[in-house]
Amino acid sequence: MTFAEIGRFFEEHDCYTILTHKSPDGDTLGAGFGLCAYLRDMGKKANVVNADGFPDRYYFMYDDYTEQDFEEQCIIAVDIADPSLIGSALPQYMVPGKVDLCIDHHISNKYYAKQSYVDGSSSAACLILFELFKELGRPISDLIAACLYTGIATDTGCFKYENTTPQAHLAAAELIQYNFGYAFINRRMFDIKSKGRMAAEKFVTDNMEFYCNDKCALIALTTETMQSCGIEPAEFEGIASIPLSVEGVEIGITIKQRHEDVFKLSVRTTEKLDASAFCKQFGGGGHIRAAGCEIKGSLEDVEKQVRAAVEALGLCSDD
Repeated sequence: MTFAEIGRFFEEHDCYTILTHKSPDGDTLGAGFGLCAYLRDMGKKANVVNADGFPDRYYFMYDDYTEQDFEEQCIIAVDIADPSLIGSALPQYMVPGKVDLCIDHHISNKYYAKQSYVDGSSSAACLILFELFKELGRPISDLIAACLYTGIATDTGCFKYENTTPQAHLAAAELIQYNFGYAFINRRMFDIKSKGRMAAEKFVTDNMEFYCNDKCALIALTTETMQSCGIEPAEFEGIASIPLSVEGVEIGITIKQRHEDVFKLSVRTTEKLDASAFCKQFGGGGHIRAAGCEIKGSLEDVEKQVRAAVEALGLCSDD
């Protein structure tokens, strides 16, 4: 779809359910609540849905949000590349063809929706929405600006990741002219850590394993470990970037238990490797430098599969 066609789509319907992905981050929630506020400002009805609920750290997006009562007409997915990422708690939306429109920035998007706008070169789904709203010409509120800024800032690692484009900087420069506390958002997203988060980071650094001449760093977080930290799942966001921060590491892998025999992989790579291609072999995907997937099996089996996949990259050839 073009932006003009999306604008007509918004005009032609009245009641929207906006889907955000499980284990929500700043981009999916920023896009979800930003779009919800935009549609409500148009006089439409809209709700944001998430299988895992809305984490406390993003409260400023939904502090005044109340769910509206209406008969669902249209379903929009934001920042969701694959229907499996909607989450098993919302199976009714994972049915093929159920989603009417998907707005996303992942190169691995499965094009599962009836209609899609996918820009794999965009830094964030929130950046796509920023550009969409600008083209449509309707003024945006301070709340919408705060939501979009959060998504762009978090998905670019506060503008330091390789996916940070000139467009992302220009959008941020325009958004911070609105009346919201962008400095507060930056501090809350990137600087403030709970004691539990600090404990999680200590566990990660103390238990990180290295392979292939220290070019691969791997950490594994079981349910028991995460529960012992006493923090909500959302506070583990960003943990996946720690392995790649070690000098000499070219691929950092975080294995995080979701269920008894289901583990989520978060993969981060340098410019030498393709994280999305690495995860694709396990049925996942994402971005070139940051991607993910899920693998079923015991932790021992998952680690064995992951190590074999790393060795196949040729990183261990100097051993």
